[in-house]
Amino acid sequence: MIRLPFLDGSDADAFPPVDTAYAQPDGLLAAGGDLSPSRLLAAYRRGIFPWYSDGQPILWWSPSQRAVLDTAGIHVSRRLARWLRGCDWQLRVDTAFAAVIRACAEPRKDDAGTWITAEMRDAYCRLHELGHAHSVEAFAGDRLVGGIYGVAVGRMFFGESMFSRETNGSRVALLGLARILLEQGFPMLDAQVESPHLTRLGARLVPRSRFCAEVAALTAQEVSAGTWRADFPGLPARGLAP
Repeated sequence: MIRLPFLDGSDADAFPPVDTAYAQPDGLLAAGGDLSPSRLLAAYRRGIFPWYSDGQPILWWSPSQRAVLDTAGIHVSRRLARWLRGCDWQLRVDTAFAAVIRACAEPRKDDAGTWITAEMRDAYCRLHELGHAHSVEAFAGDRLVGGIYGVAVGRMFFGESMFSRETNGSRVALLGLARILLEQGFPMLDAQVESPHLTRLGARLVPRSRFCAEVAALTAQEVSAGTWRADFPGLPARGLAP
């Protein structure tokens, strides 16, 4: 039987040490608490993220191995590069955050549920309003065809989820995010859990202790208020091709 530390609402910083997380299920650390901005930001600074379903308490995780992408080392296959050169999509930043998170919450094929509950959507929209959560959106004309959202703390970006409504929609959004992060001095993008899709783009696994040490250093760095600009002029998708 799993016996989890249960967080109350009194101290947003009160997380157990990440090395006390369960090995099975890998990374399960604690339950309870809330999704207030202060608690979410405290969690990310420690290499912890929430992940749960409707009907469950809030569950907090810190896996033993973390999937990360180096913003300077995203792999673009020759096939994808050729496709990008002919793509007329436009990338935008923070113009449709709520639409991106709603799209990410839609059930995938052969999957009847979602972990992005209404409570989670509200919490991350609040983080967005406060300037901590951001989205990169791929538009074909006026139609949203792909996107990704996550949380920026210092010079570390924590990816949460992405979606596609057209082939390569999420890839284009992720490539755009990596380009923007690289230009702004963010060396690493947290992808949380390994997947074949992320591996093809160059994701690598980092042991939890090293990941948390790097996160502590990066989240402590100050970033200017204008880093995520409301007047971002847009980025042509074809410009992402190497």
